[in-house]
Amino acid sequence: MQFLKQHFMKFVFTLVFTLSLFTLSAQRINNSSLQLVNTTYDELNPVVSPDGRMLYVTVANHPQNIGGIKDLGDIWFSRLTETNQWSALIHGGNQLNNKAFNGVAGFSSDGSEVYLLSHYDAAGNITKTQGIAVSTNNGSGWSTPQNISIPYFQNKSSMLSGSVSQNQNLFVYSADTYGTKGVDDLYVSIKGNDGKWGEPKNLGSTLNTQFQELSPSLSADGKTIYFSSNGRKGSGSFDVYSASRLDDSWTNWSAPVNLGSNVNTDGRELFYRTYPELGFSIFTTTKDSDGYGNIKIYTFDEPIVKDTAEVIVLKNNSDTVVKIVEIVRAPEDDKVVRIYGRVNDSKTGESINAKITVSSSDFNRAIPATSSNGYQSSIPSTSKYVLKIESSGYVSALENLDIHSYEMKDLELNFTLQPVAVGTTVNMKNVLFEQGKTTLLSESYTELDLVVSFLQSNPKVKIELEGYTDNRGIPGQNVKLSQARVDKVKSYLVSKGVSKKRIAGKGYGGANPIASNESEETRQLNRRVEFTIKKF
Repeated sequence: MQFLKQHFMKFVFTLVFTLSLFTLSAQRINNSSLQLVNTTYDELNPVVSPDGRMLYVTVANHPQNIGGIKDLGDIWFSRLTETNQWSALIHGGNQLNNKAFNGVAGFSSDGSEVYLLSHYDAAGNITKTQGIAVSTNNGSGWSTPQNISIPYFQNKSSMLSGSVSQNQNLFVYSADTYGTKGVDDLYVSIKGNDGKWGEPKNLGSTLNTQFQELSPSLSADGKTIYFSSNGRKGSGSFDVYSASRLDDSWTNWSAPVNLGSNVNTDGRELFYRTYPELGFSIFTTTKDSDGYGNIKIYTFDEPIVKDTAEVIVLKNNSDTVVKIVEIVRAPEDDKVVRIYGRVNDSKTGESINAKITVSSSDFNRAIPATSSNGYQSSIPSTSKYVLKIESSGYVSALENLDIHSYEMKDLELNFTLQPVAVGTTVNMKNVLFEQGKTTLLSESYTELDLVVSFLQSNPKVKIELEGYTDNRGIPGQNVKLSQARVDKVKSYLVSKGVSKKRIAGKGYGGANPIASNESEETRQLNRRVEFTIKKF
């Protein structure tokens, strides 16, 4: 009898849950239902609970956040009312929030577990490690988040964006880390049968550009990825794209397709997630806002408009609608790109004053960036550039920019600088050597000269150079090679006028890998020279 009662109750719960989804789909939640959710603050990363009744949103710089107005984002939530309106946002409390960027990455299929875009410590402070955590609904609220370990995980950005699949085995995310093809790339970590998460895998050059790819999410079957990018021809600074996974390698994808004008505008569209069972997708946009993100809903009964002569397939039960739309774009006479963005502190995420020098073989321009308004400038879209980002009290950075075939008129580029402080470690990613030798490649000198400039501007700073190899070969010889390369870099810095007393150096061979040594693509990340500030 007890057995029959339990199964009857389970049937009733399933029936109510199914009817709930049917009601939501039938009544069509639309943008007018979000009037109380969108505020004067920056709404980010909207995620709907599996039952469709709760909306979780990250709100940045709200005075009620754990870290106050300087807080990069706390989790807030909204309930769906009987009239299909989302209630005003309510702060998610101290359990899910700390002073770092907090966001929801996803839920288990039954909604009993929530995955979080952050690591947590007992005191609620900002943790030095970054990654994801999981919390369980214990009936009276969410439990203390448990941090999840992902080997070789690193993200130099002040915030993490991405999503965990409902089967809880896939985590796709965007990060600025070693080996990225641009500033932020898309990665996946897969949970194995042993319950452990695997090391991140870059999703490859079909999806990733030399610019920024952000806020990825997956379809329910894990075959389609949605993400935002400012590295492709689009409507605004960031557009949303989709692509299909062609095999299980996670690097073989169909060409990304722009989701069209029902989603993308001349603003910035991010955090796109689709909920077919609810009849809508949700994302954020800066269109018709005060520059901050507002949440928007796209319902599936709206026609999709995409770029030139693309075939659109819309499935509604057993019906298939095929539509071809052509958009003719007027040719642009002026081959220029407006670049704009902000320079941020890597520790706090706050905007800072800086100078950005853009140079090529026939072009050189210094662009000021302010903490209040950032920077902007128009440059020819026919060249490859080197960008030098400098600010007093910060370690200068170097970035390469290739826009000679770039078709968009606007490009948002945001940068982070590390503050000058004891313990700060800088990876000189453009300092490269011939394989197995100490001979510097020609492209190394631009970054080495930047280090010279930094040391000359900070005459009391002392550094320690650290050299590393991959794990191939004889360990003792790897240590000697890494030491010889450290000595080579030190000799160059001294030749430019830096006192040798300010530079220590040691080779560590294959110790302290930052990536796997299983493939050549990741081994090259371990062959590096870094410096750490030892005195300031």
